[in-house]
Amino acid sequence: MTLWSARWRVRSMWDEIFSIPGRIIAFFFAVGLVLLPFLTSDLYLQRIVILSCIFSMLAASWDLLAGYAGQISLGHALFFGVGAYGAALLNVHFGLPAFCSVPLGALGAWATGLLVGLPCLRLRGPHLALATLAFPLLLTGLVLSFPRWTGGELGLFRVARLTQARFYDYYAVVGATIFALLALWALTRSRLGLVLQAIREDEVATRAVGINTTLYKLLAFSISGLVAGVAGGLHAHFLRTAGPGNLSLLRSFEPVIWTMFGGMGTIYGPVVGVFVLYPAVEFFRGFSEYQTLAFAVVVLFILRFLPQGLAQWARDKLELDCPHCRAKNAFFRRRCRACEKPLVPQGAHQRGTA
Repeated sequence: MTLWSARWRVRSMWDEIFSIPGRIIAFFFAVGLVLLPFLTSDLYLQRIVILSCIFSMLAASWDLLAGYAGQISLGHALFFGVGAYGAALLNVHFGLPAFCSVPLGALGAWATGLLVGLPCLRLRGPHLALATLAFPLLLTGLVLSFPRWTGGELGLFRVARLTQARFYDYYAVVGATIFALLALWALTRSRLGLVLQAIREDEVATRAVGINTTLYKLLAFSISGLVAGVAGGLHAHFLRTAGPGNLSLLRSFEPVIWTMFGGMGTIYGPVVGVFVLYPAVEFFRGFSEYQTLAFAVVVLFILRFLPQGLAQWARDKLELDCPHCRAKNAFFRRRCRACEKPLVPQGAHQRGTA
């Protein structure tokens, strides 16, 4: 690749990012995450951002499985718990450092995704949701049955820190989050993403054109489990503990709430949901008597008035789809940036302003 070609690619990528409002917001949000430790030394704020990043991976992994593949899971805490317990067990009992235990725990969650996907392939709708709900309960039973290894009801303590300092913990988690989210976003824009959406819309028709829907659903389960397992491993090392709470029903329902709040089937919607709701919940900890009420009111408001989610609503306001080539454009443009055809029919703008 010549220097001129490299410059042209960078310039085209730069133009692609800064021509669409949603991507501009995402870019500066990522920059803000990277620069935050240099802007403030508030450890509590950094802790909230770290946990928000971890839960963003968990919610985005659920969105891949449910929002794109249409496989509604109410037991997503299973993958998170496998990653957390796997990393903690390997660290506490075998002395593996975090950079080894987290990937191995995530591989365990990936394998768990395959094992869970196999018996659930023939189930759909509420039957699938109820079946997935049972798996975290089964693993909780196993955890409580071997307290010598798992710590029982108290869980495992004294898990090693991710790194030797909070500053490096922050960048380890933020880096893993950005990489995971970009990877999921790229997957949804690939052939895999198109097939998963086709399965979600009509699995019978997708199978009729010769696509192995079983294989693609297994891929969705395993990739979703892998990302959730990474989140669980990071969570265990950051908080230095792994307990039955990682497998609780609340942990399974949280990614559902975050995703519905931000926007399902988008990958970025769950991130918005986490970074709005999780800090809000932390803020209301000082008003514990109103915390649950305020949380419920906000979620019900979004579901009632913004059924597509907060992020999707904002994107619809900021961006326009070209009716000719389907390219994304800023809301203030009158002609498409790709095909140069009018975005608004001739005379429509004048009628709207008359």
